[in-house]
Amino acid sequence: MPAIAPPSNGDTIRPDISLANWTHTMKRSVLRQMLAVVSQPGILSFAGGLPAAELFPTAEYAEALQRVLADDNRSLQYGPPFRPLKRHIVNLMRQRGVSCSEEQIFITTGAQQALNVLANLFLNHRGSVIIEELVYSGIQQAIASKQPRILTVPTDLDAGIDVEAVEAHLLRGERPAFLYAISEAHNPLGVSLSLSRQQHLIRLAQQYGVPIVEDDPYGFLRYEVEAALPMRGLDSDWIFYVGSFSKILAPALRLGWMVVPEALLPKLTVIKEAYDLESSALIQRSVSAYLDAGYLPAHLQRLREAYGARRDAMLAAIKNYFPTGTRWTRPSGGMFIWVELPGQVNTAELLWTAVDEYQVAFIPGIAFCASAGTTETASSSNADHCMRLNFSNCTPEMIEEGIGRLGQLLHRTT
Repeated sequence: MPAIAPPSNGDTIRPDISLANWTHTMKRSVLRQMLAVVSQPGILSFAGGLPAAELFPTAEYAEALQRVLADDNRSLQYGPPFRPLKRHIVNLMRQRGVSCSEEQIFITTGAQQALNVLANLFLNHRGSVIIEELVYSGIQQAIASKQPRILTVPTDLDAGIDVEAVEAHLLRGERPAFLYAISEAHNPLGVSLSLSRQQHLIRLAQQYGVPIVEDDPYGFLRYEVEAALPMRGLDSDWIFYVGSFSKILAPALRLGWMVVPEALLPKLTVIKEAYDLESSALIQRSVSAYLDAGYLPAHLQRLREAYGARRDAMLAAIKNYFPTGTRWTRPSGGMFIWVELPGQVNTAELLWTAVDEYQVAFIPGIAFCASAGTTETASSSNADHCMRLNFSNCTPEMIEEGIGRLGQLLHRTT
């Protein structure tokens, strides 16, 4: 794959300035680099994990924000986590089948900060973690400064993470700092973790003393039957739940939360203070005011209807336009479809032709592979011939057009 380098102003760092050792191998995620390229004007992009901007509740949120600014001068001040927001999150968790208290809610500046905070809580320098071979790149960024040994496990495209492979690591004597899992609408694979695998993972966590970080940004975006319980609904001791308003309200709010044992809040607070002292009081109070007004249920229903229709449009278009032998997942929620192409198609190389000649973009599967050089066990997943497609950010008509273009390119290539 051609290298994608950030723009340079020609400046250099003095050779006698020493940087931390880990920064010498630090790289921006391939995914973030690609987004700068594939988000050019005129490109039909299935690349980013973007919610639909036209569906943001701008008027309702503006009303809530204006009300807070007019009535509450503390919204622009330093302050502790906003307890009314915590109460709303407790109610949201109840809708996901999770019983928790306000004292177990920890507010974060987005879910990515939650992953960073938990990595600092659990992971020692050069410790080990278990992640899937194909995984959300943000978790790799969250743990990079610890220079960990990454123990990888495969993922079944029908039932989720390979629990037997997790158990095999533990039986060999590994005691990872934590296991990272997306139980609902996996990014990038779109698969949801079956109940039996959830239960098996929890038994392993209990037996071997391994915390599970459960990332759940898509749990409220289910398009068929109701979403299964998150693992946090089955265990309150070993599951550290991460939630986010990014996909259900707007990413720019940078507001997330964790559900954790109350006894850990003091330690988590100290770790978070090193990042930003505290999450924005204005954002916390304005989101709380939006929730006070009761707008969220109707908004979520609009998202489910719109994204469900877009998912169906993409699934139908892939079936109609992609070459024989293509395999793909059928996600029950979330924003992504994972596609495995036939033959020797290299999607990283194909991307540039797709963008330059067909004005359509996707993310090659290789962008999600666990980082080479830091893994204890080499990845057995061959993602070179795979791609992740996002369906939430394009209308059904745009999806039909874009997948049709990709189909033309794939028929030309395979």
